[in-house]
Amino acid sequence: MQNLFLVCRRGGWSAALNKVEHYGVQRVTGDGRCMFRALAKGMAKNKGIPLTPREEVQDADDLRMAVKEIICDSETERQKFEEAVIAITVEQSLKRYCQRIRRPDFWGGESEFLVLSRLCRQPIIIYIPEREYHGRGNGFIPIAEYGLEFPKNSKNWKKKAPVRLLYSGRNHYDLLI
Repeated sequence: MQNLFLVCRRGGWSAALNKVEHYGVQRVTGDGRCMFRALAKGMAKNKGIPLTPREEVQDADDLRMAVKEIICDSETERQKFEEAVIAITVEQSLKRYCQRIRRPDFWGGESEFLVLSRLCRQPIIIYIPEREYHGRGNGFIPIAEYGLEFPKNSKNWKKKAPVRLLYSGRNHYDLLI
């Protein structure tokens, strides 16, 4: 039931919980930076760019450090991401967060999605396995959406595909394709 905590934090039960979608799962290394890895891998895949394992780690760390720079290094930038700061400080002090996010094994979550979806102008949808909600099934249910205000690529007005991540409930994210 811990998985459903995300749903409650985003404003209660959603009709989307009854919407089952089907995707393939692309496993992501569980080294503490899996959320950032999955996001980097998904954004690259949407652009048709394959990442080597080394590039995947570097891009993941770059995403993590971009969040650190916004939230920890700039009062002006931090003020633009008030919702993310609130999500952080519900669980820990901002000072503690800023110490932890510098580490490569830092686990990302809602506050990082709030920052990165805006920073990258990237729609992100988080799913849980259908069996965790309904007790059966092999599909996926969307539980949180970020950056849906960025559905188009401003350069050529193509629809920007969301990155779909699977939250396992055990502090792990994989990429859905």
